Amino acid sequence: MANVAVVGSQWGDEGKGKFVDWLSERADVIVRFQGGHNAGHTLVIDGVVYKLALLPSGIVRPGKLSVIGNGVVIDPWHLRDEIAGLTARDVRITRDELRIAENATLILPLHRELDQLRENAAGAGKIGTTGRGIGPAYEDKVGRRAIRVMDLAAPETLPDKINRLLVHHNALRKGLGEPLIDGGKLLAELKEIAPSVLPYMDTVWLLLDAKRRAGKRILFEGAQGALLDIDHGTYPFVTSSNTVAGQAATGSGLGPGAVHYVLGITKAYTTRVGSGPFPSELSDETGERMGARGKEFGTNTGRKRRCGWFDAALVRQTVKTSGINGIVLTKIDVLDGFEQLKICTGYTLDGKPIGHLPAGQFEQARAVPVYETMPGWSGTTRGARSWAQLPAACIKYIKRIEELIEAPVAMLSTSPERADTILVTDPFAD
Repeated sequence: MANVAVVGSQWGDEGKGKFVDWLSERADVIVRFQGGHNAGHTLVIDGVVYKLALLPSGIVRPGKLSVIGNGVVIDPWHLRDEIAGLTARDVRITRDELRIAENATLILPLHRELDQLRENAAGAGKIGTTGRGIGPAYEDKVGRRAIRVMDLAAPETLPDKINRLLVHHNALRKGLGEPLIDGGKLLAELKEIAPSVLPYMDTVWLLLDAKRRAGKRILFEGAQGALLDIDHGTYPFVTSSNTVAGQAATGSGLGPGAVHYVLGITKAYTTRVGSGPFPSELSDETGERMGARGKEFGTNTGRKRRCGWFDAALVRQTVKTSGINGIVLTKIDVLDGFEQLKICTGYTLDGKPIGHLPAGQFEQARAVPVYETMPGWSGTTRGARSWAQLPAACIKYIKRIEELIEAPVAMLSTSPERADTILVTDPFAD
């Protein structure tokens, strides 16, 4: 059976929820492989809206196994509350529906506090984090002082691990003029939360290998977008994990051969939340119009998204760094009624043409977009379910995007409704 990895091909918020839900209905196992509870997914199933942050999208579908992989950082208190919220809505969540990697790193209260302290102290240099402790938790993971899910099952080992952790964190807090963390209090908090997490703990890499060998369909669900990747994104205005498709292997414990198709979710224009470069950003009435029509506010944070023209150069870069086989073009209906549309095809840097966004922060800030103008359309695309229902100018716009990003459109979304989709290529096809 084919296994599919879904990634955002821009800065996140591309509309992954709708298509992860559509794919999860056909998958047997749904795996989150990176990030934390900083990226929200909105699902609409039989008219019921579910807003998820940490749990895989398959959790609301009976008979599916949802897995949180080792590449995810887990806030156990948020996990407890998210499970409780869904359970209260009659969503069954037991070990049959959910497994959590034993070697996944935990987000602790001290991580949240440090995240917020740093961001508040940064002033104009803010990265634009959600303040949920994601970055500091990944730092501790790389620093080899993290507390992991499996540690909750061995409380006798926690005091030494906490002491090692606090040598680092209390030094930071002292430098920031903040009160020191009480190790005894943290130990008590971890012992209290452990029963909410441990029933789901498993050796996930072994579990997924068995599922794969049994011919089960696996869907790897990415969070955020590839342009926020810690290596390949617009550094330093990025997240703290790898968001490109290669992380599906690392963050789940399966080899790269387990991923047969990479589907890049791509908005028909461009948005970004928080700070960082955005060459095609529109700080005018056109940008406001896009934002209003597209309801561009974060699922989890409520933060307003910056809007701009479609940047084909950036998506082309993501196609290459994530090995994208096909894209889902979303929110095409938001562009209905625009007289003209622009596509960013590349940039100039200090007057010289360049076909990709450079890696350096200050070079990115100086990149000037080069635009190609195309006619818009007066007809509506909303609700279209076949190419014949699309205006001719819309089809030309889509075909031009395919040429510029060097990848085909596998699916086209014409509204938030699941049925309003034009399927060109089935990612799960063998």
